[in-house]
Amino acid sequence: MMALRFSIFLFIFSLLFTCNFPAISAQRDDEDMTIKTMEEFSGYPIHEPNNYPNSLSSLSVNSVTLQIQIDELATFSDSPAPSVTRILYSEKDVIARRYIKDLMELSGLSVREDAIGNIFGRWNGYEPELAPVLTGSHVDAIPYSGKYDGVVGVLGAIEAINVLKRSGFKPKRSLEVIMFTSEEPTRFGISCLGSRLLAGSVQLPELLKKTVDSQNISFSDAAKSAGYANAKGDLSEVFLKKGSYSAFIELHIEQGPILEKEGTSIGVVTAIAAPASIKVTFEGNGGHAGAALMPERNDAGLAAAELALAVEKHVLDSGSIDTVGTVGILTLHPGAINSIPSMAHLEIDTRDIDESRRNLVIEKIHQSALAIAKKRQVILSEFEIMNQDPPALSDESITKATELSCQELNLTRKKMISRAYHDSLFMARVSPMGMIFIPCYKGYSHKPEEFSSVEDIANGVKVLALTLSKLSLS
Repeated sequence: MMALRFSIFLFIFSLLFTCNFPAISAQRDDEDMTIKTMEEFSGYPIHEPNNYPNSLSSLSVNSVTLQIQIDELATFSDSPAPSVTRILYSEKDVIARRYIKDLMELSGLSVREDAIGNIFGRWNGYEPELAPVLTGSHVDAIPYSGKYDGVVGVLGAIEAINVLKRSGFKPKRSLEVIMFTSEEPTRFGISCLGSRLLAGSVQLPELLKKTVDSQNISFSDAAKSAGYANAKGDLSEVFLKKGSYSAFIELHIEQGPILEKEGTSIGVVTAIAAPASIKVTFEGNGGHAGAALMPERNDAGLAAAELALAVEKHVLDSGSIDTVGTVGILTLHPGAINSIPSMAHLEIDTRDIDESRRNLVIEKIHQSALAIAKKRQVILSEFEIMNQDPPALSDESITKATELSCQELNLTRKKMISRAYHDSLFMARVSPMGMIFIPCYKGYSHKPEEFSSVEDIANGVKVLALTLSKLSLS
């Protein structure tokens, strides 16, 4: 029976290709349809989809257009150039979102948004039932920052899709680009808002119902003003099931000086440090700066200063270069030069790729706060750990695919950790995760001087494109 079926197939095949069909030979679509008909009739594949870029030389990045897009996106800002300020759900943020969606559509991606404003653009693979591969970053920007942080990972991801399309590549798994909502904590004090929700942070939807910004505008009202959030205000619909994506990879500027100093083209991220944030408040008696004698003072400001130095000591005592601590906010009340501070408030950032080591530092900071309060006879009225996220390890299959891509492209590479945290930290809870770093000028970030060269961005896009192709076929 099989022999008869195959003989019929060969007969039809010979008829199709001995007859004169100029339209078929002239039009690829007709040719593809003919091949598809023969495949369906015979049960045998005539050809496989082009499942690898035609050649590495075909991975051509349109660097001029990509730089124009980066520059144009930077104009959607609430501060003057060269700085960028783009705050969640503001007018400029909404304009930037529209710009990203337009670029996705121009690249032939099907666009959708969820209730919090995460934006997805999908390129369907030839096996669309498989879990897709996701890539992307964010475009929100803290006040007076630069134009590359996050942006390279969004616009670069769209260009990586364009690179693969121009090369003739056909993805097996679908490829998706995402623009995450609010990676920065600027407006509501919560970092990686979109990716935290995607990762299924069950407490976050309830917390956001009670959250307001500095202008007392609720999160819900702000989201609705930008066209997001549903009528029920239920953000749990944003949650993703584990395994929704087969892989997530993020392209990003290093935000550190290592790659530039060493002249290395690509950083292959192996781990993302675990961040934790602490709020501390001391309360004293205050008083007149001239009239209150030194031995009788209960100075909340000095207690805060002593704790700030204790943070540095405990971090250094950890013995690891990967342990860091920063007192980023220290405010005094009443804040007058001739008044002894009656209250002092600190906000402390601690990070490490080793969660237990970081938590030990936090405990030592707490013990120091208690001892300082007792010694200086002030009240430790607040010691609150705001978030204590675990670190994330990159998946070996993704780092290997990235390293192989660098090797094939003849680009130097270095394995490294990320001490800054990213949306990747939370996407690691949904799928295997990896990151690609490119050099940036002097390691500058979150300031107007932030810069990556066109060549470095193009290298990053090429590595991303080639890595996506490998992950799509896995």
